[in-house]
Amino acid sequence: MSMFSYMLTIWGIIFWIFRALVAILATNGVGFFIVPLNTTLEIILIFATIPCIILVLKRNIIGAALYMGLYVSYFGTAVFNRLNGISDGLTVTSSIDLGVSVIGIVIPVLTFLDILLNKNRKAIIGGHKETDWYYNTDKYDRQYDERADKNQYKIR
Repeated sequence: MSMFSYMLTIWGIIFWIFRALVAILATNGVGFFIVPLNTTLEIILIFATIPCIILVLKRNIIGAALYMGLYVSYFGTAVFNRLNGISDGLTVTSSIDLGVSVIGIVIPVLTFLDILLNKNRKAIIGGHKETDWYYNTDKYDRQYDERADKNQYKIR
């Protein structure tokens, strides 16, 4: 993984912890400057994100697509509603909610694109760096066999 991939994954985990904290504070009735859009869906999203992050760490495209789909569907409605209500004027709380919702969309989309465009994702799946030099030499073996077949001497 590249440094960009590590940073995206770390920011995704930090954002997940932040959203878990927001949900915990909202269910306990503690006043916080960010309020979940829907507390029940927020808790479901928090628990559904755990296997997605594990699959993202394993560089699985299905996990990244599920992660992106969950977050875009949840936070996309908030962004859409906030942008439609922008003519009423933005308060500090609604602008912070809009910023958090945009971050909630950007991180999974970038994670999905990173895994989708990663050139080394397929090469890592079945191989081991320590043994590939020995076991993945079919091309050399075939060349050696063809050369050996041409140099057979007949004894008469």
